[in-house]
Amino acid sequence: MDGTTSITRSQFSTYRLGYYVSLVGTVIVLLWIGIFKFTPTEAQGIKPLIENHFLTFFVYKFTSVQAVSNAIGAIEIIIAVLLLFSVKFAFLRKCTGIGMIGTFLVTLSYLFTTPGVWKVVDGVPVTDFFILKDLMFLGFGLMILNGKNEYR
Repeated sequence: MDGTTSITRSQFSTYRLGYYVSLVGTVIVLLWIGIFKFTPTEAQGIKPLIENHFLTFFVYKFTSVQAVSNAIGAIEIIIAVLLLFSVKFAFLRKCTGIGMIGTFLVTLSYLFTTPGVWKVVDGVPVTDFFILKDLMFLGFGLMILNGKNEYR
């Protein structure tokens, strides 16, 4: 893969399978969550995250709660489509990786900017775990950004 290590055909096949499983899983989740952002329930659900964040606190002064949620949903859907098409069109990988990294850094930062996101349950700190999935997606975005066609 990088010229310094020797890997077997089986290891390469496993790596490639893992890559494609990650890709398809990420696409499905992004499409699903992106589509859900167009509902009033999700628009209200993400409102506390948006209004308490140092990068996004002001957006509701200019547009509606639903419009903000729709925009976020559109971004998630666009990233999912770019990710899917990056399999065939290598030039899309860098753009997709950057989009994923930016998106998931912002969403993970909500864990630190939204009051009440962290609670202690039975002595264990817990959070709204739906945000933690973005840690995996951030890692996958970093892999894609740095990718050199190892998985093809």
